[in-house]
Amino acid sequence: MTTGAEALTFLSDLVARARKAGADAADAILVEGASLSHAQRLGKPERLERSENQDLGLRVFIGRQQAIVSASDRSAKTLKELVERSVAMARAAPEDPYCGLADPADVLRAIPDLDLADSAEPTPQTLIERAKEAEEAALAVPGVTNSEGAEAGWSRGMIGVVASNGFSGTFQTSRQSISVSALAGQGTGMETDYDYTTAIYGSELESPKDVGRRAGERAVRRLNPRKAETAQVPVVYEQRVANGIVRNLAGAINGSSIARGTSFLKSKMGQAVFGPGISIVDDPLRRRGFGSRPFDIEGLAGKRRAVIDKGVLTTWILDLRSARQLGLKSTGHGVRGTSSTPSPSPSNLYMEAGKISPKDLIGGIKSGLFVTSLMGMGVNMVTGDYSRGASGFWIENGELSYPVSEVTVAGNLNEMFKNLTPANDLVFKYGTDSPTIAIEGMTVAGR
Repeated sequence: MTTGAEALTFLSDLVARARKAGADAADAILVEGASLSHAQRLGKPERLERSENQDLGLRVFIGRQQAIVSASDRSAKTLKELVERSVAMARAAPEDPYCGLADPADVLRAIPDLDLADSAEPTPQTLIERAKEAEEAALAVPGVTNSEGAEAGWSRGMIGVVASNGFSGTFQTSRQSISVSALAGQGTGMETDYDYTTAIYGSELESPKDVGRRAGERAVRRLNPRKAETAQVPVVYEQRVANGIVRNLAGAINGSSIARGTSFLKSKMGQAVFGPGISIVDDPLRRRGFGSRPFDIEGLAGKRRAVIDKGVLTTWILDLRSARQLGLKSTGHGVRGTSSTPSPSPSNLYMEAGKISPKDLIGGIKSGLFVTSLMGMGVNMVTGDYSRGASGFWIENGELSYPVSEVTVAGNLNEMFKNLTPANDLVFKYGTDSPTIAIEGMTVAGR
């Protein structure tokens, strides 16, 4: 893999060549990656793969016209064509009044070290053993009758960016994971569930045996589900699905959606959209965070922000283009691939933990639904209308009483946000995270 210094030298030369060929401004991105993965089912290996890739993107500007050309080949011939084509395409492109690089005075000069890469690479045998242990632990759970397989993987990546406004930066990332999916029951009464662990450092992975055991236990407890009666009741979202509500917020405060006027929160800046006890934070500088980045793709610094502060919406998620459309400054949330223009996206986004335990949260509900799985994408970001297929467990008198499947949970995000209570069990596992949450007054549609 190219070192950071080598990447920056290469990209600086490419940007200089684009300027010499007629571009008023330019930036270049180099993305390299390597991965190793193993999959097995019922003890038999199904896949052991290694891949390595590199992608290069050059974006050039002539006035307010821009063009992007990407390649996976860094030969002299390809680089010459990359520069020539990008400049020619920019000259023919329509004007975009909001495009352009950051002001040189705004770009980040000192790149923080967020400890996002583990230098150790696991051997293929290590991955094989991890998957084997996880699947065996799942199959050992009483009631588990089959396996959909187990996987273990590792990846490492490097991103380098250089722009003609003076920005130059690079960072590396890594990720390791173990996952397993188990089946319980027989015939048409079979149920499935899964579990996984992921970490930047291999030493921080959970035990494969624990992952397998949890997957097996989750599958078994789903056996013999019922359909719930249609009712308006509290709905509790398990931790692993509660982060979907945070993702819904992220979509609604995305600068591009706000600029287009296609968000149900477009007129809510500075207003209370959650209850007064709710804060939701975006923190790109969290050490070893799954969504961390020392700079955004446009060379701007990020910072920890409470996008929801005690219930109040405080900011949009902005890149340069959406910020210019709205007459604001970028919040340092620009992301892009080698062949696309930047767009805004959150980093480590999470709802802060509440003060009540999940057990007590459920214990206060006489009748309701505990959701462990969601299906479908039934969320209208223009109106906030929300409707998704769900399964989980019915709550009776503060206890989980029986499994439930083939139901729909529905509401409107405006009201859901205001009637939400978080538990105290926040863990950072997904990149977008949430504790268990309860939402009052939702419609559960069953039989």
